[in-house]
Amino acid sequence: MLSAIKNKFVSLLQLILVIIYIIFEELIWDGIAKPIYEAIRSLEILKKVEVKLQSVNPSVILGIFVVLLIIVEGVGIYAGMLFVSGQMILGLSLYLAKIPIAGFTFWLFRVSENKLMEFGWFKWIYDWIMSGIDWLKSTDIYIQTMLYLVKIRSHLKSFKQKYFSGGSPFVQKIKDIYTTVKNTIKR
Repeated sequence: MLSAIKNKFVSLLQLILVIIYIIFEELIWDGIAKPIYEAIRSLEILKKVEVKLQSVNPSVILGIFVVLLIIVEGVGIYAGMLFVSGQMILGLSLYLAKIPIAGFTFWLFRVSENKLMEFGWFKWIYDWIMSGIDWLKSTDIYIQTMLYLVKIRSHLKSFKQKYFSGGSPFVQKIKDIYTTVKNTIKR
């Protein structure tokens, strides 16, 4: 009995972690943060900064990275608190405002990763986080959820093509209704 409860609790915990990871990976990273990161990475001025970072002391880079990470995570936690407390628009706005800073922080990490990994404790934390993500991605719940999301995307794509493509009868009917209403209002 106790073992069954424990297994259900572990499965629920895995499901919660998978959902959180998918939300952050699929929606926030792929949808918002990655395009911002790519834009930041392509800035000409940052290419010059990247070259200069190669000669900067690893401790200075670590200090800058940690400060930026604390700011980004602090703003994210505060935005979450605002969201949960009912101030959804302010919380969402604050969260979206932090994404460019997070993109810059991620860029800083990527261009100075070798120097940051010189710190044993930093490398240990990074490896621990990455192994946790790998474990999460290997769970049955994650694999099944991702397969389900692929099916949903496929259905949404076919629904969009069927009902919202340029030549669909549905779109034509909506255009006809719009034209009729527009012409009626003009009279």
